[in-house]
Amino acid sequence: MIKRIIIADDDTSVIAALHMLLKSQGFEVSSVTTPEALLEQIAFKEFDAALIDLNYKDDTTSGKEGLALIKQLKQLDEFLPLIVMTGYSSIEIAVDAMKLGAADFVQKPWSNERLLHILRTQIQLGSQRHVSAKLSHENTLLKTQLQLPATSIVAKSDVMKQLIAQLQKLAQSDMSILLTGENGTGKSMFAELIHQYSTRQSEAFIAVNMGAITETLFESEMFGHVKGAFTDAKENRIGRFELAQSGSIFLDEIANISPPQQAKLLRVLEERQFEKVGSNKTQQVDVRLVSASNADINQLIAQGEFRQDLLYRLNTVTVHIPALRERTDDIVPLAQSFLTQFSHKYRMPKGTIAQDAIDAMLAYSWPGNIRELAHTMERAMFMRTGSTINAKDLGLPARKDVEALSTLESDNACISETATLDDIEKEVIQSRLAKFDNNPQETADSLGLSRSAYYRRLDKYKL
Repeated sequence: MIKRIIIADDDTSVIAALHMLLKSQGFEVSSVTTPEALLEQIAFKEFDAALIDLNYKDDTTSGKEGLALIKQLKQLDEFLPLIVMTGYSSIEIAVDAMKLGAADFVQKPWSNERLLHILRTQIQLGSQRHVSAKLSHENTLLKTQLQLPATSIVAKSDVMKQLIAQLQKLAQSDMSILLTGENGTGKSMFAELIHQYSTRQSEAFIAVNMGAITETLFESEMFGHVKGAFTDAKENRIGRFELAQSGSIFLDEIANISPPQQAKLLRVLEERQFEKVGSNKTQQVDVRLVSASNADINQLIAQGEFRQDLLYRLNTVTVHIPALRERTDDIVPLAQSFLTQFSHKYRMPKGTIAQDAIDAMLAYSWPGNIRELAHTMERAMFMRTGSTINAKDLGLPARKDVEALSTLESDNACISETATLDDIEKEVIQSRLAKFDNNPQETADSLGLSRSAYYRRLDKYKL
């Protein structure tokens, strides 16, 4: 990749000589003659290094202009290597420049060989510092992200074998993929699978829970901010898109973002560029986009709650993740896998699953899907007597209770032939609230809704 150098010097003969030298070595070169022009260029364009004079027309000997300029440049771009030049150099000025963040110091007249060596070295070090900062932000982000219990993907059922084969094939492209399916089906796990089978597997995979990002922090979280951009911006922040550069970004619960957030996201996906909060510099972004939702996005579009043009950017191809009740051959193997994990986690014997427990699991509808199954097995390890998990240890509703709930919901849905879809949905939510004693998490899980989607419905129906 061609490296871009910017020169700042008020002597046009110096600029001409540097242009000739650097272009002959394959660099792309820009130049300015004032500190103000340099700051303007750095604010709007990306450069790999800057060669700057310490003295300009206002002060030709002290180097104060150049030192002040270094401070301003480091605020604009802390990773940009700055190599300072002056014809009136001294050890004191060199030390001051380095303290303020200059990468190296060149005395006029310069040695071409030394100047080129310094430039190449500092460009490489600057790139390494940027990568290191990116990894640091990424590690911090990964430590704070909530994860489902780690498990390898269990695919004993035919439907899952076909799904994984499809995802492996799609992963080889760079198409945007929208994963749909109920809450708890493991969409985030399949998003990571796509990344692992893609040509970007050696780069970062960044997962973002879009439903957890507030309106005020959306731009800072997704695109980053510069120090001083707002009251609490005490340092530069790298956003999620920049962290995912050259890799994959997974936008979970994509349907939960507001219309203003949708507009900002659409711009990035259309133009493949963004600006950090507080900066005018446009950055290019190259990421593989995978998103997920348990909502009916087409219905949200019809209701005016989601942009159709954004959906077009998200779903070059849509892949539906089946509910656990649609892949019953995987229930027992998944349960065994979770038992193995929790036995290691809690240093307890794995034990066995009794036949009545297996029958109960196969008969249950698993409205919370794989997440609910994981929680059930974790709880059962502590509820069992001895090393065998029986049906009573699972704490699942008895079959007659499930059938009664189903009948109740069916009856409610048939209150009248004129009942609207909203009427039916409201009645079902009310019956689930009664069933789960108004427990919000259990009710949301039983409906296959995220917490935010669940609360929106409570507000909608004034429940």
